[in-house]
Amino acid sequence: GIIEKEIDIIREMGAEIKCGVEVGKDITLDQLRAEGYKAFYIAIGLQGGRLAGVPGEDAKGVESGVSFLRRINQDTSIKLDGDVVVVGGGNVAADVARAAVRATDGKVTMLSLEQRDEMPAAKDEIAEVLEEGIVIENGWGPKEIVSKDGKVTSVIFKKCTSVIDEDGKFNPSYDESVTEKVDAQTIILAIGQRIDWGNLLDGTKIETGRGNAVNVAPLSFQTAEEDVFAGGDVVTGPRFAIDAIASGKEGAHSIFRY
Repeated sequence: GIIEKEIDIIREMGAEIKCGVEVGKDITLDQLRAEGYKAFYIAIGLQGGRLAGVPGEDAKGVESGVSFLRRINQDTSIKLDGDVVVVGGGNVAADVARAAVRATDGKVTMLSLEQRDEMPAAKDEIAEVLEEGIVIENGWGPKEIVSKDGKVTSVIFKKCTSVIDEDGKFNPSYDESVTEKVDAQTIILAIGQRIDWGNLLDGTKIETGRGNAVNVAPLSFQTAEEDVFAGGDVVTGPRFAIDAIASGKEGAHSIFRY
């Protein structure tokens, strides 16, 4: 697709791409410095999924949206078990639901805290989800995941009465007395992403702030370690690919000046 063509251009321009290397585990920044590398740009994105913090989510059949998308992109023949519930109302949840439809013979239902007009997913994404025959139920948040012999059987949702509090912050309120039980063999939680640093930052001066995002100088994208720069979601939190590409361009200018 488009991204593969972009990667081919990068290769043709002379960049060497090494796949399957985890910095901090297979090699460290210090080892790379010793090999003669003069600057580093960290753009690892948000690779970790968030769980909902509800009882039962350690059962077999529960997975984060990010983990599922990574698995299915590496192997499109993956099959999911039975009926699938996707929890979330953003673009990642929409991607997960559409990928899940192709991976199961069961039905796929998407449950979102937000009402239809408040859902963070793009309007065209929502339209595509509905075109695929996926049911979207609005105004529900997970309360408990029910399992039998360690395997998911259903999920109980509680009614979400509002998503935003009076200060305009994301702070959902619920009516715990109104619940709905949805039978499912697979539950995919697409309710946000988090940064998974591994051992990448060990022994560095690099500082992280809110949400574990890396702190950089606003104009130069330079971290507290002068030869290390960073950009994309790992700095800004989840945004679009084009935002990451733009910050990469700025980072490249800074590295060149450095």
